[in-house]
Amino acid sequence: MLSALFGLLGLAAGAYAQAATSRPMVIVDEATTMRREPPPHGAIGSSTAYRISDAVPGRTMEFRKRILHPRSAIGLHQIAHDEVYYVLSGTGIVSSGGAKRPVRAGIAAYLFDGETVGIEQTGKAPLVLIIAYPIAK
Repeated sequence: MLSALFGLLGLAAGAYAQAATSRPMVIVDEATTMRREPPPHGAIGSSTAYRISDAVPGRTMEFRKRILHPRSAIGLHQIAHDEVYYVLSGTGIVSSGGAKRPVRAGIAAYLFDGETVGIEQTGKAPLVLIIAYPIAK
């Protein structure tokens, strides 16, 4: 009987530990986060921003969608974390550490902590990106 009681206590403690560290998911409709604004780091042209992760309490990363309209760019800026630009549609040129590379739909640019980075829209169609990076602690 004593071993059964200790067994139940062990199960209860394990369930409590899981419940204490578990958080529910957060569902965000990007339409609720949309706003038109100049692109960051130089206000070069115009963009539509979807600050999707802003709605998530206690988050540890940023997850954003940004549409760079024709002749727009996220200007060169130094980053203090790794960052990913993932292209959903359109074309552009990504810069990092002085190097420039063309990007298009399906291309991810993994950018490293300490580099000076930016991206510019090219072509006729808007450049649609997902941008993700950790929040500084």
